[in-house]
Amino acid sequence: MVEIQRTQPEDRSTSVEEEKYRLLYSKSKAYVNPTAYARDNIPGFVALVKREAVNPTYLLAWIPESLLSEKGSDEWDKFVKIEEKAILDEEDEDAVLIDLPTQRPESYAFSVPLTSIYSLQVHPPTLSSWYGSIGINLISGSTLPTLHFHDDESISMTLPSRYTRHNSANAYPPSTSSSSRPPTSWGGEDLLSRLRPYAHLLRSTLQPSLFIVDPSKADIDAHTTQIFDDDAVDDILAQSSYAYSHSPVPAHLRPRPLSSPNAPTDTAPSPYSNRSSILHRALYPPSISTAQSNSQARMALLQSFSNITRATRYAAQNILSHPLAKPIVPHLPDPVRSLVNVHGDLEWGSWVEKGGVGEFESARVYLARWARIVAEEGDRARKREAQAVPSSSDLVEEISPLGVFELLHSTINLPSPNASRDPEHPVDEELWAEWFAEDGRPKVSIEEMKGQVFRRGITPRGTLRKKMWPFILGVHEWDVTSSERDKRWEEKRNRYHHIKDEWYGVPEVFDRSDILEERHRIDVDCRRTDRTQPLFSTAYEDAAVDSKIGKNNRRFTTISPQISDIGSQSPSNEHIDRLAGILLTYNFYDKELGYVQGMSDLCAPLYVVMGSDEELTFWCFVEVMKRMNQNFLRDQSGMKKQLMTLQELISVMDSELYRHLEKTDGLNLFFCFRWVLIAFKREFPFDDVLRLWEVLWTDYYSNDFVLFVALAVLESHRDMILRYLVEFDEILKYCNELSMTIELDSTLAQAEVLFLSFAQLVADIERRRAEETSNSTNGVLRRRGTSTSGGKASLSKVAMPTLSDNLRDLLKAGR
Repeated sequence: MVEIQRTQPEDRSTSVEEEKYRLLYSKSKAYVNPTAYARDNIPGFVALVKREAVNPTYLLAWIPESLLSEKGSDEWDKFVKIEEKAILDEEDEDAVLIDLPTQRPESYAFSVPLTSIYSLQVHPPTLSSWYGSIGINLISGSTLPTLHFHDDESISMTLPSRYTRHNSANAYPPSTSSSSRPPTSWGGEDLLSRLRPYAHLLRSTLQPSLFIVDPSKADIDAHTTQIFDDDAVDDILAQSSYAYSHSPVPAHLRPRPLSSPNAPTDTAPSPYSNRSSILHRALYPPSISTAQSNSQARMALLQSFSNITRATRYAAQNILSHPLAKPIVPHLPDPVRSLVNVHGDLEWGSWVEKGGVGEFESARVYLARWARIVAEEGDRARKREAQAVPSSSDLVEEISPLGVFELLHSTINLPSPNASRDPEHPVDEELWAEWFAEDGRPKVSIEEMKGQVFRRGITPRGTLRKKMWPFILGVHEWDVTSSERDKRWEEKRNRYHHIKDEWYGVPEVFDRSDILEERHRIDVDCRRTDRTQPLFSTAYEDAAVDSKIGKNNRRFTTISPQISDIGSQSPSNEHIDRLAGILLTYNFYDKELGYVQGMSDLCAPLYVVMGSDEELTFWCFVEVMKRMNQNFLRDQSGMKKQLMTLQELISVMDSELYRHLEKTDGLNLFFCFRWVLIAFKREFPFDDVLRLWEVLWTDYYSNDFVLFVALAVLESHRDMILRYLVEFDEILKYCNELSMTIELDSTLAQAEVLFLSFAQLVADIERRRAEETSNSTNGVLRRRGTSTSGGKASLSKVAMPTLSDNLRDLLKAGR
């Protein structure tokens, strides 16, 4: 932890001058991440500060928003003003003077002179990391907290392009021109461009992400030497037998040797003998024997070409995987197209994201992901062959989309269940209409309706989901007429507005301190939830909004508590504010639980499906939270219980995987936490999330069917986990990177088979234990026939798993 450091003045007579700190540059939403959890991230301002004195000192500072807020709105406005200001002006009358906040060890704030910084570790945003970061290493050897730049929230990155920036006259080193600063792609690059007038930044050739601040001569020598020079190949080949062998290459085009006693006397000395690159320096001197130098030269050449090939392939994959390269990929030769076309689909980033070629990739994680890609390709090929080759009448074979899938059936001799899902024929408008009589009373039971939804799903065409989801969730009653249903719905609509009126239009409640805190958290979450959806992708047009809802009510529809918060985050719109209003109303509806981060992920899809119907979205969300409120308890007891149940389920269904997780300290199942918390919201594309949720809400087999979905995902990748991943961190990384790569229909089919197998197992265990109890009561030990053939084990030798109450609760269905 780094405290704010304030340099004490050397001369007390000039203390007044030394205490003046001028703010030259600031950028909002630079986060420090104390832990691995997003909820602990601390937002703040990164700033460049000039300490006014006879010999001015330039400081790089990071100030958390909480400390800045303590200084009042005036101090906050100074930082926002400088961030929005496009031109740096050194005139005194335009100077913005600030007071550095009081030291507080737990705040992670720091303020250090540029002269005390040795290097900056810069990591731009990538496909796998949304936010770029900068690490700061001091000359003393200590490291300051890494700054993560959330550009989608920062006001300076969401404003239009900056104006021309004038370089200061007394900046070091002085600028040679006053040309406009080139546009920056992310916050860290913007910070580097602002630091350059005050310090010399040298980018290392050894590690491109490393920038040396005011490098010494030794640093310059070490970090500017070329690693490889094309001309070094000539030196390598010149030392080998190639230089004097019979070759069709004309003599004047052959590589020239460095210096050799056998070389022709008229050969000019090689201009590359100074060995300016590292590869040059690695060459053996001429005094070494020819045989040894030939062998070493060949090895060096092969190794160099290997490195070149690897780097070229990686660069080509990055280029071809970019979305802008999509149109030209089909016209490329097959070998080149294979760099981006892994699964036969032109999916940008497929090699980078799925092939494991990212930086610092663990070798075992890479092998596991590569094996998964190969296995998936094999499964697809087998399915294509099965469809193409006609089945023989003499061969009875069951073709299953589940692949090889071993459970306990081989031990307890239970029949393997089959999946009943048929997602290719979803429930449509015509079938839905057939289920109701003229008065609106259904002709089928609600169990039958939910069974159809579980097996077939709901068509995405039209607005059928908007009609069916309220019935599945229990918002609308099932076995009543249309008139009765409409009457009860009107009561719920009125109740929603009654709850909303507790805060809407009531300033003393809306601006209360605890409500301000809730509003801030809700607003921040809603502004970054499902922004790719059309309803949430656009921004407000102030004039249109004011004319539509009125300026007096605008402050109650805008949930963000401060104007500065609005400007420093992603832009909002009418639907984002309405979504935030629904969540704030829920905060008043369930005052004990309130709003918890993650609820916006559950509410946003409901809002989209309900066509921005505020009342219907709210009551559907209420029903969803009745099912999932245990996930959001403050003490996390609900999540602990579910992960414990999943752990017990793994121990019963796949003891080998359980033992492996035990060896790797993975029984906490943290890699499944996000799956269960928000029901795989971030693991599947948006449309697949809708299909998954409507299956889970049916409670057709179990109220906790999501745990069987999680088990199905683990079972699909068990071979990769068992074979390649031997550390908990590797399993965590592998599972986190499964996001957007899981196939939904096969996963749900596997989950159904797993549940039916589990139900069979429980029934068989209960039956056998009942028989054992009966036998022990009669004082007779009976054994059901043992067989010497067929591999059937005696029942007395089969260890029956222990079933806890949590496991038995998995068989409960219906609410």
